[in-house]
This record gives sequence, structure tokens and C-alpha cells, in this order.
Amino acid sequence: MFPLPGSAATALHRAVRLVALLNLAYFGVEFAVALAIGSVSLFADSIDFLEDASVNLLIVLALGWSPVARARMGMLLAVILLLPALALLWALWRKLQLPLPPAPLPLSATGLGALGVNLVCAGLLVRFRHHAGSLTCAAFLSARNDAFANVAIVLAGGVTAWTSSVWPDVVVGLGIAAMNADAAREVWTAAHGEHRRARA
Repeated sequence: MFPLPGSAATALHRAVRLVALLNLAYFGVEFAVALAIGSVSLFADSIDFLEDASVNLLIVLALGWSPVARARMGMLLAVILLLPALALLWALWRKLQLPLPPAPLPLSATGLGALGVNLVCAGLLVRFRHHAGSLTCAAFLSARNDAFANVAIVLAGGVTAWTSSVWPDVVVGLGIAAMNADAAREVWTAAHGEHRRARA
């Protein structure tokens, strides 16, 4: 928990800012490919990249706040973690209107690029995940869950190439939404406990 020594706090700020920039950059890449090939899983993951960029920017702002204020921000971040699930429902509805499978090679290649970005982000955040309670916990859980999701996207591309079915992409998209919901629950629980302790 905060406060951290000056050098550690500076390193944490630098890591979180870099993670935010990486997420924002790859959001643009993945969103463009998702629209081009009609992929539900890439659409959900691209929105997740945008959400992660927002989460990390909010963390940069909140790290110097009081324990009560940080706990409240943690609860807000838990709500933000649910946004990709809502975006997925919209993308899924559109996909079911025209159930064509996405192009397998761009699907897997984009998922592989996303995996690389998220592994870098998780590596940057792993040593800070317990230092600012629910805030850095939210950032680390997002990067970790996204890495698992990206492996599933790569595999979905292979299964799509083999079966020419729309369902691998849809199932992975639903899995991404479920992981974000679970991460939101973990962050909310941690933030609620911090808020209660800070006010005691």
C-alpha cells in the first residue's frame, strides 16, 4: 500500500503511463482489424484495450490521493471493467444478424500482437500489483486477463480456419466478457474493503 519511497513511486507512475499508451495504441490497431474482418472477439478485446488505457490514466491521477479517495476510485474502476461486456453484447447482436466467420489469419495475427502487448504490460505492472491496493490490482488483473484472452483469440483463428464457423469467434468474445466481469468483482471487493478500513 502507499506511501511508496520516492523512487518506487516514480517507477510506478512511469510504468502505469507506459501501459496506458501501449493500450491506447493497440486499441486503434485491433479496432480497425475487428471492423475490417467482422470479428466479435477482436471487437470486444479492442474495447478492452481502450478501457485499460482509461483505467491506467485514472490510476496515474489517483495514486497520490487519500486512502478513502483511492478506494472510491477503485470501485469506479470496477464498474469501468464491465464496459467491454456491454460493448460485446452490441457486437454479438450485429454478428448474429449476419453470421459470417472472420478471416482466420488476420484474427490470429492480431490476437498474437495483442498478446505481446499485454505480456509487456503485465510485466511492467507485476511488481507493483500490491502497492496501491485496488488501483494497481485493477491494472494488473486487466493485463493478465487480456493475455489469456489473446491466447484464446489466436486459437479461435485456427479453429475458424478449420471449421469455417462463426462460433469460435463468438465463444471467445463471450469468454472475454466473463473474465472482465470476474476481474470487476475482484477489484470491487478489494476496493470496498479498503474503503471500509479507511473510514474506520
